[in-house]
Amino acid sequence: MSPLILSLILGVIAGLANIFGGVIVYARPWSRTFLAYFIALGSGFMLATALTEMVPESIRLAPLQAPMLILAGYFIVHFFEHSWPAHFHFGEETHADEFVNARVAFTALTGLLIHTFFDGVAIASGFFISTWLGMVIFGAVILHNIPEGFTMASIMMAAKKRRLDGLLAVSALGVSRIVGILAMAAAERQVSYGLAISGGVTLYVAASDLIPEVNKMPGLRIALVVAAGVLMVIVLRLLF
Repeated sequence: MSPLILSLILGVIAGLANIFGGVIVYARPWSRTFLAYFIALGSGFMLATALTEMVPESIRLAPLQAPMLILAGYFIVHFFEHSWPAHFHFGEETHADEFVNARVAFTALTGLLIHTFFDGVAIASGFFISTWLGMVIFGAVILHNIPEGFTMASIMMAAKKRRLDGLLAVSALGVSRIVGILAMAAAERQVSYGLAISGGVTLYVAASDLIPEVNKMPGLRIALVVAAGVLMVIVLRLLF
């Protein structure tokens, strides 16, 4: 199977995970504890993937350009998620008063669309380099897709938008990821640059979006779940 076809198939699966996260918001009350553990596992896995796989590989492929591109990827997401919107954080959105203005909710959606676009760039970049790297990056992406969909749907709910609007918003995240995959396929010769930028994006999402949410829940157990996410990458690397 070609890297592009495999990337598209897994991109669709990741999009379905976004939609599932959105459906949960409207289906029944959500367990904050379960979400926290899910985010903790994803944060550890993403952090390890960025630091042990994506960053070293991008520096190997483009030693001069990679550090600046990694930094650029980090700050691209920072701007669109946290500097441009009036208020945003990963996980369930509980500050309903901040999202009464629908414009702010759609601004937050734009931030997440930028994020998911680079998810697609990361998946495709990985598979164009090696199947192993592509699968590890996909693993990092899929682990935060349900909380991501949950986040977007809860933002739309806080903005008092219709259920249909919320589900369309989370569906748009999946479409943006597919666009990212196709964009990377069109610029396959620049795969080293795409991997470096998406490495910075992955690092930001893990360290600045997910870990702060995990830190809100005290105790040794949640820290061990983060460590389990890191350990998963190490074990997979040793096995394969």
